[in-house]
Amino acid sequence: MSGVECAVHARAELGEGPTWDPDRQRLLWVDILGFRVHTYDPVSGRRTVLATEQHVGAAKPRAGGGIVVNLRDGVGAYDEAGAFSWLHHDPVPGRRGNDAAVAPDGALWAGTMRYDEAPGGGTLIRLGADGTAVTVLDDVAVSNGTGWSPDGSLMYYADSPTGRIDVFDTDGPKAVNRRPFARIEQGAGFPDGLCVDAGGGVWVALWDGGAVRRYTPDGALDRTVRVPVARPTACAFGGRDLTDLYITTAAIGDRAPLSGSLLVVRDAGRGLPQPPFAG
Repeated sequence: MSGVECAVHARAELGEGPTWDPDRQRLLWVDILGFRVHTYDPVSGRRTVLATEQHVGAAKPRAGGGIVVNLRDGVGAYDEAGAFSWLHHDPVPGRRGNDAAVAPDGALWAGTMRYDEAPGGGTLIRLGADGTAVTVLDDVAVSNGTGWSPDGSLMYYADSPTGRIDVFDTDGPKAVNRRPFARIEQGAGFPDGLCVDAGGGVWVALWDGGAVRRYTPDGALDRTVRVPVARPTACAFGGRDLTDLYITTAAIGDRAPLSGSLLVVRDAGRGLPQPPFAG
């Protein structure tokens, strides 16, 4: 594993949600408060930016082409030509979409939070390929990292203010038997976005902790990667062999030179292929 490098120098207010698009061999990531979806091709260096009409919490590849986005007022999609349509429109005053993830079955699990981060003001929904939306959790403060074990039998989840990563058993489209998986000690930051590697290890970015950690499948702290910013927000494996760990960061509240940039750690491990949204 090499040191931390800057892949894209930027000043994203709230960079989030790195996601590898295997079909196009590019990374998707967003600036939530900057109304932007970014793409980055690590081979050519090519970058694109899509401006959204609302704050955008996450962007994921879509099986039929284009991307699915978790916006302020619900989940929508942009086709290849850039035309927008709503898939699940659910506006609530004072609330916005936050992190999201695609499950092994192609469903989108999309979180929300209140702008004031009030406890119980957020949710986690599952949007199926048929467009059916079901509320999985309805008592969330800041819905963040979501990921699945390599065999799909476990789901990991972070409601950031709890200071925990929790784990659920999966039962078809349901997540049950919630219990703590790992606790972040006081002063080490708050669990934000996460991803799971091919060995079942859980990587989590620590907001206000200046680090990304890896926990073993039994919840033991295995590795800590220090980053040159205070507010890393999320992480994901990318690159042709899924061996490079990409880390998004936030410039808001952090004056470090690389805050808001997209960082990368080469040969950090090996990630799991992520399916596109099937809807």
